[in-house]
Amino acid sequence: MPDQDTGDTPTDTTDDPKPTATDTDASAEAEKWKALARKHEAQAKANADAARKLAELEDADKSEAEKAAKRIADAESKALAAEQRAMRLEVAAAKGLTPAQAKRLVGDTAEDLAADADELLASFPAPSTEPPRTPPAGKPAEDLRPGNGDPDTPVEETDIKKLGERMFSS
Repeated sequence: MPDQDTGDTPTDTTDDPKPTATDTDASAEAEKWKALARKHEAQAKANADAARKLAELEDADKSEAEKAAKRIADAESKALAAEQRAMRLEVAAAKGLTPAQAKRLVGDTAEDLAADADELLASFPAPSTEPPRTPPAGKPAEDLRPGNGDPDTPVEETDIKKLGERMFSS
C-alpha cells in the first residue's frame, strides 16, 4: 500500500522576518479601530460643545421671572438647611452633646432630634469628669520602697550628705 499523506506534516518553525498575512491583518485592524476611536472622540467633543451652547441659549431665553423664581427656590433651600442645622445644634447644646455627636442627630422636628439625642446618650455614656491621672514630672519621691515586695524593709540610704553625717556622728 502506498504511503498516503495524512496531513500530519510538521509545520515550518524557522524564524521568518517577513510579517505573515495575519500580522498584517491584525495591524490593519488595529489602525482601523484607532482611527474610529479618534473619530468618535472628536464627535463627543463636538457634542459637549453643542450641549454647553444649548444650555447658554436656554438660559438666555428664560424670562426674568423664571430667573427670579430659581433664585428664590435656591434661597429657600439654603434657609431650610440653615434652620435644620440651627435646630440640631440647639438640641445638642440642651442635651450636652459634643459637636461631633451633634452632627449625627437625625430628625425633622425638635422632638425627633431630642429623641435621637437621648438614644445617642444612652448608647454612649458621658465621659467621666475626673481629670486623667498623669505621672508627676521631674524627680521621683524620695521615700520609695525597694521592689523586693516587702514594704517593711528599710530603704538603704543613698544620699551622700546623710551617709557622711551618719559615719562621722558616732
